[in-house]
Amino acid sequence: MEYSHSDAELIQQPIGYWSWAAYDAVVTRTRTALAGIGLSQPQWWALAQVARSEAVKTREEVTRLLRNYLDTGAQTMEAEIDDAIVQGWITEDAEGRLGLTAEGGALYGKAAALQDELWAERHAGISDEEYVTTLKVLQRFIHNTGGRAWHH
Repeated sequence: MEYSHSDAELIQQPIGYWSWAAYDAVVTRTRTALAGIGLSQPQWWALAQVARSEAVKTREEVTRLLRNYLDTGAQTMEAEIDDAIVQGWITEDAEGRLGLTAEGGALYGKAAALQDELWAERHAGISDEEYVTTLKVLQRFIHNTGGRAWHH
C-alpha cells in the first residue's frame, strides 16, 4: 500500500481526522458485511453476548453492557434485541433471561466466521506488535484529552 504522506508530513496530520477515517472505514465495512447475512451490528453484539456467555444473561445485562458501544444507546439496543427475538434468533423468558435458538446459533456461527474473515482483512500486513502499539497510542490520546473509553 502507498501511504498518503511522507513520514515528515504524517507527523503534522490531525489524529482526529485519521482516527475518524479509520472508524468510518472499519464500521462501514463491518456493517455492510453483516447486513449481507441479514444482521445489524447491534444484533451481532447481542447474539455474541448470548452465545458466548457462560452464564445466562438477562436483557438488562446485555443492554447495559452494549448500550455504550459506538454510542448505540439503551433504547436502540432494546429495539435490536426485540428484533432478534422477533426474527427467532433469541428467546426471552418471563424473568428477562435471554437464550439462543437453533436458528440463532446457526446465524451466530455464520456471523462469527464472517467476523474472523473481517479481522484477517483488517489486520493484513499489520503485526500484533503494531496493533497493540496502535491501541495504546489511541488510548493515550483519549487519556490526554480527558476522554473516556471502555471496551470489555
